[in-house]
Amino acid sequence: MASEVEKKAVFDIDSAKEVVQELRASFVAGKTKDYEWRRTQLKAMLKMMDENEPQIVAALRDDLSKPELESSIYEIAMLKNSCKLALKKMKHWVMPEKAKTSLATFPSSAEIVSEPLGVVLVISAWNYPLLLSLDPVIGAIAAGNAIVLKPSEISPATASLLAKLVANYMDSSCIKVVEGAVPETTALLEQKWDKIMYTGNGRIGRIVMAAAAKHLTPVVLELGGKCPVIVDSGINLQVATRRIIAGKWGCNNGQACISPDYIITTKDYAVELVRLPVYVYICNLVLFNLSSQALFILQVDSFKCELERFYGKNPLESKDLSRVVNSNHFARLLKLLDEDKVSSKIVYGGERDKSNLKIAPTILLDVPQDSLIMNEEIFGPLLPIITIDKVEDSFDLINSGTKPLAVYMFTNNKKLKEKFVEKVSAGGLVINDTTVHLAEPTLPFGGVGDSGMGAYHGKFSFDTFSHKKAVLYRSFAGDAPLRYPPYTNGKLRLLKALLGGSILGIIRALMGWSKA
Repeated sequence: MASEVEKKAVFDIDSAKEVVQELRASFVAGKTKDYEWRRTQLKAMLKMMDENEPQIVAALRDDLSKPELESSIYEIAMLKNSCKLALKKMKHWVMPEKAKTSLATFPSSAEIVSEPLGVVLVISAWNYPLLLSLDPVIGAIAAGNAIVLKPSEISPATASLLAKLVANYMDSSCIKVVEGAVPETTALLEQKWDKIMYTGNGRIGRIVMAAAAKHLTPVVLELGGKCPVIVDSGINLQVATRRIIAGKWGCNNGQACISPDYIITTKDYAVELVRLPVYVYICNLVLFNLSSQALFILQVDSFKCELERFYGKNPLESKDLSRVVNSNHFARLLKLLDEDKVSSKIVYGGERDKSNLKIAPTILLDVPQDSLIMNEEIFGPLLPIITIDKVEDSFDLINSGTKPLAVYMFTNNKKLKEKFVEKVSAGGLVINDTTVHLAEPTLPFGGVGDSGMGAYHGKFSFDTFSHKKAVLYRSFAGDAPLRYPPYTNGKLRLLKALLGGSILGIIRALMGWSKA
């Protein structure tokens, strides 16, 4: 009997097919297209967040030891803001956009109508398992789609809670959560979807894209990459250091796709730092006669002072740092850290607690470019510092590799800011801060090249899950014989002039005048 129940619980290709058929029937019936249905579902999601915040925080604590502040602000509050924005703006988003028409179709009018794509699949990531699951779903609901959400099995407590809450609060005939791992995801990818959105790494992204290609299904891929931080001289170093720490260790202990991956700064930058009184206050050192290497270590000392201020002298015991998600990722990070050519470069941190899956915030200086840590996304609490001759060299260094999801720069130099924006290609750029662009709904969030394709957040989420349908209106009046046979040179000249949009050209064609 138990084996029979277990057998029934297996989610296979047939199960996936049934789910898609049920959702497609709801979509074809027009249920999800209804504006009031969309509002009801978004309000239900808000209610779900309000009534279950303690359970959500507890699940995130179980999965990642995520601090309550990070869970409440970076996941729940951001999700609520997305819901509220969609509820406020959706009526405007769904309205047809007027489009101009030309002489070629005169008399006519035109508009662009946003219509839902149909049945969409959202495959989310483990590091922000609530936000990265439901934020795309908000856009898909606002656009009028039926949805299957596949949360990550690597965050099982949050995935289980999501399945339970979505079933209890939302319309299960149009929105479903499928739990599971590789077999369940594979079964889902075998189905025909109208769009797939995947958040995760490039290896799985390629698998998703290959599966989608079989059905000519469009995809949005949010993949991440190595996000560098360029640090120029003449800045407020204490503020810059704090903002880098907040973006690195304050975002799930570096386990975020937009977390700073490494720092690029100049070899002589520390010489300029002597003008900053914060060094005299914090480090109480006379700097002018220090060697270059000592100056670099002094720069690291600014991180040390702020890190100890935030997480104490024993960060492994801090309740304000998330743990590494599981033993596999813990082992991967130790492999990066313990490589022979890297382990000697540690200038701060490096402590680890295997039993609790914790690694202290770790800074490394001048790691080799051919090391493992510089050739894959770190996705953890390790932060290498790379040195160059001049700040401008950082642009070529970044552009020589794959395009990152985000690049950050700290500078007060206006021309350098302009060059940075002009020359560096990435999903997004932030000047004098890190990661905060994620919180701005008026900006698209997405990658380019190996860091992904497509974007979402705010109206961009609505657009991502909509088809922009072109509509042209004409009456039966003004039916000119120009387009109909028999074709003549006069018709040819006039049609060319009409398509060219030149009033003078049209007059010439009507009068039979040549350009000469």
